[in-house]
Parts: sequence; structure tokens; C-alpha cells
Amino acid sequence: MRLSNMSFRYSRRGPWVLDEVELELGPGEVVEVTGRNGAGKSTLLRLLAGALRPTKGSVTGRPRVVGYAPEVFPTEQPFTVAAYLAAMARVRRAAGVGDWPERLGMTHLLDRPLGDLSKGSAHKVGLAQALLASPGLIILDEPFAGLDTQTRTELPLIIGEVADAGGIVVVSDHQGGLGEFTGRRPISVVEQRIVEEAHAGTSTLRIVVDSAQAAEVAAKLRADGYEVHVSS
Repeated sequence: MRLSNMSFRYSRRGPWVLDEVELELGPGEVVEVTGRNGAGKSTLLRLLAGALRPTKGSVTGRPRVVGYAPEVFPTEQPFTVAAYLAAMARVRRAAGVGDWPERLGMTHLLDRPLGDLSKGSAHKVGLAQALLASPGLIILDEPFAGLDTQTRTELPLIIGEVADAGGIVVVSDHQGGLGEFTGRRPISVVEQRIVEEAHAGTSTLRIVVDSAQAAEVAAKLRADGYEVHVSS
């Protein structure tokens, strides 16, 4: 799957949220999208999922089956949890709901209306619906937010299973849940030329460090969401 020269803005005269992003994702990769608040991470995830179309550039090679769990699950729907998951399984032509309620610790929620769920419980429903149809691409926006200890422990295992089956996993994670992920190293992607909506302009700051320290300093700055270019 490849993003080529992809740019996006929400209106014709609005600011560019993403600008000329280039990214290639291969089967079995687990990718973490990082960056400061307002940097466009959720927008990038929606573009990867196909929920938004690029303003410029292209997204090609997207797998046929995509699972997308947004940061905030929309609970304003007239279903119980069980009825919603059953309906989504039919839409996605999945062989039922499977064991996702048990694995995500939500069997006690099945008879509850979606509108009565807490944020953490609703988040579990969002994760379950994203996993129903063996996705070739699964996109998880802050998947560890509000989860209990059991589900936080289970989710990295699920991510590993999707990747081992050849699926691409893209995660935006401020909760540190991927730190528990063992056996596979997440790739940290600091967004390429992502424009922060809160700022009308940007500044370039040149920092000179000893060559032996360059990689360490660059890594720290990237972890804080800065765009870094290293030259000798």
C-alpha cells in the first residue's frame, strides 16, 4: 500500500492539514503514527482507511478488507451491542461475531444499548467491529484509551495475530499500549510535512550537534513531533 505525494485540506481555501506525504506499507507491518496534537494524525488514518479522499496525490494498493476503529465510537445508534455487531458481521460478510466479545472483555455489554455505554466500553465495540472480517488493513486510532487491564493485555496479542496473517496494522497511540507489544518492533512514523492546523506558519531551526550525537538528538525531536532533517 502506498501514499504518493498525498496532500489534504478540509476546504478549498482551508489550510493544508497534510502536505506531500509519501509512505509505503507492506504486509505484516505494524506502524505507529506519532506527532503532536493537531498535527493531522487522525486525518491521516481516515485517509488510509478510505473514509476521506486526498485533495492531491493518491493512495494505492489498499487491501480489500479494511477495519477502522475511530478514537470516538459513534454510540448514537438504535442498537444493542449484540445487535450492532451482528448487523456489522452481515454487512462485512463475516462468519458471525466470533470470540471478539470474550477476548475484548465485553460479554457483559452485549445486551446494553449503545447509547448507555461509557467511553471505554464503546471503544471496545469499535475495536470488535473493526476486527470482524479478518482485515488486510486495520487502523486503530488511540485503541488503548479507556481500556481495562485485561483488554490492554489482549490487544497487543491481537495486533500481532493480524500482522502475522499478513495484515497491515496502523496505530495512533498516546497511551503507551504498544510499549507492551513484544515480538515485533513498531515502526515510529513522524508525519512527513504534516501542517499543524493551529499555526498559520512554520519556522526552521538549525541545530548543530556532534555527529556522534546526531541520531540520538534527532530521535528525541521526532518523538516530540518535530520534522527533522539530518545532514552532515
